[in-house]
Amino acid sequence: MKRISALMVSLAVLSVAHAQNVPSPIPIGIAVAQTSNTALLGQEQVVGTQLAEKYFYARGGVNGTPIKLIYQDAAGDPNTAINAFTALINQSKVVGIVGPTLSTQAFAADPIADRAKVPVLAPSNTAKGIPQIGEFIARVSAPVALVAPNAVRAALKLNPKIKKVAVMYAQNDTFATSETGTFQETAKALGLDVVTVQKFQTTDNDFTTQVTSVLSSGVELVIISGLANDGGNLIKQLRQLGYKGVIVGGNGLNTANMFPVCGKLCDGVLIAQAYNPSVNNTSNKAFVEAYRAQYKKDPPQFSAQAFTAVQVFVEALKAVDKKKKLSTMSIEDAREALNAQILVGKYRTPLGEVLFDKEGEILQKSFYVAQIKMIDDKNGKYIFLR
Repeated sequence: MKRISALMVSLAVLSVAHAQNVPSPIPIGIAVAQTSNTALLGQEQVVGTQLAEKYFYARGGVNGTPIKLIYQDAAGDPNTAINAFTALINQSKVVGIVGPTLSTQAFAADPIADRAKVPVLAPSNTAKGIPQIGEFIARVSAPVALVAPNAVRAALKLNPKIKKVAVMYAQNDTFATSETGTFQETAKALGLDVVTVQKFQTTDNDFTTQVTSVLSSGVELVIISGLANDGGNLIKQLRQLGYKGVIVGGNGLNTANMFPVCGKLCDGVLIAQAYNPSVNNTSNKAFVEAYRAQYKKDPPQFSAQAFTAVQVFVEALKAVDKKKKLSTMSIEDAREALNAQILVGKYRTPLGEVLFDKEGEILQKSFYVAQIKMIDDKNGKYIFLR
């Protein structure tokens, strides 16, 4: 009841806001995790958006008008995401929002933006049902049902003798519970036997009980759905206690920030990918070049998806501005026009060419699987499998 009351207050504030014209530069909100255990993912998203801001500023922004990214820390729980969205909508008067980092947060915060008619582009919310939250909600992160099964198929190519599977997932994370359902359905469809399902919390550090159960089950494949810190620790403890089989990590583990957590024991983990640095188009080439220049390595998926979200906003804003100057439009009208334009555009992004269906679901052609190859205790890279 308290959350509902807080939401009603936020909506009441929105309903009495006075109409204002779109300011110059054009403000776009970024509400991702800069703190909390989710920050290992959110930090990569911040980098992606910063590179996008520099890239589009150098190219004239929106038909000569610069964009300005305004950041709010959505951290790792629903309430912080709600607060971040509310501040961006009410105080910063953004035309749209990139965020939040977790699907759990999206189900809490996205309805606020949808009721305020503020477009949201989800950079990493892959759980089932995200675009269906409302007509102003879309995502540039492909749904888990399309991406995750590829990693299980890759595991079978590496070891065709796999028969028994253990599934482990963070029960307090909406995405992890959605993803593990997909993993389990995929395993069964491929004729595998899911012999044990182990639950944990994203805040856990000790997985002795769960690992002991996995080891006693004699499985050849372990599939983990969690976040970078808990997932990395779980991988480390599986290897330390003697598990020698194949490990598949879910999308929450799809970050180089996990490498220092499990160190050399990350080596060999398979993770499905919605991004490949070798995508051949102007946008991705510029993105990869900028990322490599700054970080001396290839960009990760979460940075690429965040860059893509900003790109979609910028290109849709350009199309809106050509029809009617944004500077002459109220912020409310600009938001509605922007949302409509997003859904009809085609975008050549670091993810390849993407577009959206009428509900805001991304339509993306290519997906990949990579295997982690560790260089030392803190550094590694993704080797893309053919």
